Amino acid sequence: MKKLISHLVLSLLLAVSINSHQAHAQEKSIVVSSTTSTEQSGLFDFILPIFKMKTGINVKVVAVGTGQALDIGRRGDADVVFVHDKPAEEIFVQEGYATKRNEVMYNDFVLIGPKADPAKVAGGKDIQAAFQKIATSQALFVSRGDKSGTHAAELRYWKGAGIAPSAGQSWYKETGSGMGPALNTASAMNGYILADRATWLSFKNRGDLTILVQGDPKLFNQYGVMLVNPAKFPSVKKAEGQEFIDWLVSKNGQDVIASYQIGGQQLFFPNAKK
Repeated sequence: MKKLISHLVLSLLLAVSINSHQAHAQEKSIVVSSTTSTEQSGLFDFILPIFKMKTGINVKVVAVGTGQALDIGRRGDADVVFVHDKPAEEIFVQEGYATKRNEVMYNDFVLIGPKADPAKVAGGKDIQAAFQKIATSQALFVSRGDKSGTHAAELRYWKGAGIAPSAGQSWYKETGSGMGPALNTASAMNGYILADRATWLSFKNRGDLTILVQGDPKLFNQYGVMLVNPAKFPSVKKAEGQEFIDWLVSKNGQDVIASYQIGGQQLFFPNAKK
């Protein structure tokens, strides 16, 4: 009798193990390389459970700077790239690493700085004029320095201001980190920093920092999503990756993105082209 029970228990455990293995094998998933702002703002934590509930597809996010996210796509180590540096994204398509770029949403960049505002930039609407004042006063500026979309935008504003700052200058500090850690550094050092508004709204350790410059059209921050080219990388999960993109640009996906708020403020504004 004991042998029979043991045999039945063993058979049951074996059946459970096989079923579990089959279920695991059948689980659909994709890898998305994305910018830190979509992750650190909390957007992915909000939208991905909704997407999974609708499709059964699990999305694994690798959150790095936009430059690194694109490089992950160039190696074929992601199925989808979701970033915010339009010129770099267009080059990614031109190089054949994706066949199409889809616009998804936008927000804006803001110049953050100490309330004392030693560079006297508060209330200005011209980001390049504000950068000129920071450089002239040599007030501390914290740069991500990580080839992210935000870093690329910052470099464009410095170039537009006719300034070429470098890590060798005492007032200019490169962190080589994501938006959240860079904001922590700026908070600790009471320095100026360029940030995307979404991460700033979700950032808790503000210290004496506040928004000083906003509203310049040049601060517009567009996000795009691309399927990594399966013709170049056969391992890319074309169907599942495209399903994620199609959902992001669909009415349902766009409505979900628009509904994400912190403190009553909308963080991202959908603008997918129909």
